[in-house]
Amino acid sequence: MLQDLLEGAGRSIVFGVIGIGLMAVGYVLVDLLTPGKLKDLIFVERNPNASLLLAANQLGIAAIVFTAIFTSYDSFGEGLASTVLFGLVGIGIMGLAFLVLDWMTPGKLGDVICTPDRHGGAMVSAASHFGAALIVCACIS
Repeated sequence: MLQDLLEGAGRSIVFGVIGIGLMAVGYVLVDLLTPGKLKDLIFVERNPNASLLLAANQLGIAAIVFTAIFTSYDSFGEGLASTVLFGLVGIGIMGLAFLVLDWMTPGKLGDVICTPDRHGGAMVSAASHFGAALIVCACIS
């Protein structure tokens, strides 16, 4: 019994580190897609639009990681591989969703995200990000 608990704890640590790593990659993606530095926009300027987009991104990645772990293979190695693969695919799909939405809307979506006043475009972008993540979640089996 103790061995099972220790093995489960070890797996939790490994999957947790991978999940946090994927969330960090998601942060970098949003930082690249928006003008300016995301840390300044959110933590210095307290920009609600950038905060909303990043929150949707982080929750979306967490949902993908959760789904990948929950449906994980019997093999620990295969479970890790699927979590990393689906996490990276999800991040790519979220980035693509941002670019498609940017193409479909007037102006530059990155500029909308950086405006200091709440903007409906940020809410739509956040929903697009999270929706893209849910699509990836549905594909994990």
